[in-house]
Amino acid sequence: MTASGTLPTILLADDDRSIRTVLTEALGRAGYQVRSTPTAATLWRWVADGEGDLVITDVVMPDENGLDLVPRIRRLRPDLRVIVMSAQSTLLTAVKAAQRGAFEYLPKPFDLKELLTTVARALAQPAPVAEIAPRVGESEERLPLIGRSAAMQEIYRTIARLTTTDLTVMVIGESGTGKELVARALHDYGRRRGGPFVAINMAAIPRELIESELFGHERGAFTGATQRSPGRFEQAAGGTLFLDEIGDMPPEAQTRLLRVLQEGEFTSVGGRQAIRANVRIIAATHRDLRQAIRQGLFREDLFYRLNVVPIRLPPLRERAEDIPELARHFLDRAREEGMAAKSLDEGARQALMAYRWPGNVRELENVMRRLAALYPEELIGREAIEAELLDTPPEAPVTETAIAGPERLAQALERHIMQVLAAHRDGLAPANIYDQVLAEVERPLIAMTLTATRGNQIKAAAMLGLNRNTLRKKIRDLDIQVLRGVP
Repeated sequence: MTASGTLPTILLADDDRSIRTVLTEALGRAGYQVRSTPTAATLWRWVADGEGDLVITDVVMPDENGLDLVPRIRRLRPDLRVIVMSAQSTLLTAVKAAQRGAFEYLPKPFDLKELLTTVARALAQPAPVAEIAPRVGESEERLPLIGRSAAMQEIYRTIARLTTTDLTVMVIGESGTGKELVARALHDYGRRRGGPFVAINMAAIPRELIESELFGHERGAFTGATQRSPGRFEQAAGGTLFLDEIGDMPPEAQTRLLRVLQEGEFTSVGGRQAIRANVRIIAATHRDLRQAIRQGLFREDLFYRLNVVPIRLPPLRERAEDIPELARHFLDRAREEGMAAKSLDEGARQALMAYRWPGNVRELENVMRRLAALYPEELIGREAIEAELLDTPPEAPVTETAIAGPERLAQALERHIMQVLAAHRDGLAPANIYDQVLAEVERPLIAMTLTATRGNQIKAAAMLGLNRNTLRKKIRDLDIQVLRGVP
């Protein structure tokens, strides 16, 4: 109920009549009054006349882009919340919606329950009067991230929310999933986009040089330091510092970094004067940092300083529906670089989607570039794809006769355990090897089951044969991000 005791009124704008009908019926059953229109002009007239308690608008309408209405609505009626929905489903759409002041962005198709939950949440919270952020570049801009899967939609929405803050972000994902692309998107669309974006790979720097690389050094600080050199923190002042492969940072540098995050300032190597750290930190890793903490390889207090907002990037095998679009994107880029134009037939697309892609998006890009450069035909078929992937063929479908599966898993575990033990032949036995191996098997098992059930924990618990409370505890203990997909 509104303050006057009447039912809340939803102003709905979408040029698709069937969508308006479905949403009007669903909102009506939930106890809301609905006024619907196919045009932005009518919606704007209603808003200007003071009607409605909430706006739901599509982006693409015949007379105006729905996103352009959002800042106008916010300026005229800052208390009126706006929910934006779109079938475009790109990162740019999500970012524009967030930065122009939308309460929420919902990619189409979406679950009606999710819409009703969002509507109830919007009506329950008074919208703060906030300054409208500057407009983001128009849709011709090259998108930094590609994919319309449910997992990627959730990442887009998270990135969009984070562009209006300076919160520290931890990007977690396998090698080749695009962690630096996420970091660049957070910078390019964020409040610090006018400043520099500086990236440093912790795994690529000798441990004795990491502190100098991060914090800089003074002349004479060590042999060979013939002049003062600013570190990455100074170079990134006013912008973003991306710490890639943070899990490979040596312990002594972890201590220095923690002090900077706690105190907001640092001193260069050999220096005495404190320098203010004016950067946004985005870290990334392919490692399980909680396991590294248990092994004493990573500081727990630093982890919690960095893991303010975790973003898990799914491996390519968990979002196979994005593979054809990604492949097309890489072929288009190859054509722009002067290579011959190529396209994929349906068999080629199916072959790409069946492959496991251990190298993730980076491996897919390499395959597409090779085909663009070397394949003689304009239309790429299944045979060409299978020939490229011959060394590591697609996973065979699981059948009742696939009895060798558990044996292959056991053999893989044996090889992994042998590698762990071989790494400690110097007599320093690994700590908690039992817990380590169990966690490395248990985490992907639970995470992939949750992905298969689109985040439905009841279904996942049934598939795993676990009690639901036990599954919840394991999700919490193993720090597994649950992404609730859109059917």
